[in-house]
Amino acid sequence: MLNYLLKRLLLMVPTLFGVLLLTFVVIQFVPGGPVEQMVAQLQGRDSGGEGAAVAGAGYRGRQGVDAERIAEIERLYGFDKPAPERFLRMLGQFARFDLGQSFYHHQDVWTLVRSKLPVSISLGLWTFLLTYSISVPLGIAKAVRAGSRFDTVSSILVLAGYAIPGFVLGVLLLVVFGGQLQWFPLRGLTSSNWESLSWGAKVVDYLWHIALPVTASVLGAFAVTTLLTRNAMLEEIGKQYVLTARAKGLSERQLLTRHVLRNALIPIVTGFPAAFVGAFFTGSLLIETLFSLDGLGLLSYESVMRRDYPVVLGTLYLFTLIGLLTKLVSDLCYLWVDPRVKFD
Repeated sequence: MLNYLLKRLLLMVPTLFGVLLLTFVVIQFVPGGPVEQMVAQLQGRDSGGEGAAVAGAGYRGRQGVDAERIAEIERLYGFDKPAPERFLRMLGQFARFDLGQSFYHHQDVWTLVRSKLPVSISLGLWTFLLTYSISVPLGIAKAVRAGSRFDTVSSILVLAGYAIPGFVLGVLLLVVFGGQLQWFPLRGLTSSNWESLSWGAKVVDYLWHIALPVTASVLGAFAVTTLLTRNAMLEEIGKQYVLTARAKGLSERQLLTRHVLRNALIPIVTGFPAAFVGAFFTGSLLIETLFSLDGLGLLSYESVMRRDYPVVLGTLYLFTLIGLLTKLVSDLCYLWVDPRVKFD
């Protein structure tokens, strides 16, 4: 077991190195970098990533900006050093968990990530809890009533919800419940007067704002877990040990709770860590943008568009490291729920 843990931890190092190297090499060829954007601003042009690419494509041709000023801008952003030296310096910073300074926000990347975490945690935690609290009981009920009208109708509804993209559902919810009916707010996580509200009013205001984003995130997310639970239950129900337990006189309730459910939930439980972390860091970009929620997904998107490379590489390093550790925890969960599993 210890050898397996050590092996997995050591394999994280080349994996992180490969991800960072590939991303670093790719962004060297992306037009509209921070130098080009600064030149475009000095020339009074659009500073967007794609717009700056046109202006910056000839910045070496001194389109209204002298060479000394361009060299000063390159030193400001650290582009006066060769790419290998910049990459090695970045690796040294990441080894000390120093994610660098943002080009655009002019503050530490760690500070930026911490400031966006409350929004992503709120959206991710509610999505995770509601997804599993609905999916697992629904999957068990579908397995017990397999082939019935309830199973057929619920499968149609679940698959229909899964087929609708989250952002499309979000637009529909905004137009109907936020625009026409005006039952829910259109943007933000809290009201502007949230600080002056009482404790109970703060809770109600928070739930009022988070209702539509969570609904848009959950509806398409619980279909996979529901069908996975149903199929795992059906597979276990058809095994020989279930027939033996039923022949010994166990009731259906005892059979399901003591034997079938424990084995059927193994793939569900082992997926908890990945789903828990994934609910925070993935799949929330469109929802955050649509509902004007200033979270990690929106930060990552804006950093890519603005060519804010320290934020792009810093968050990528952080998310990759968390993802690798989550996979390791998922493997250990297999051992926890099924002691028969052995790691070489």
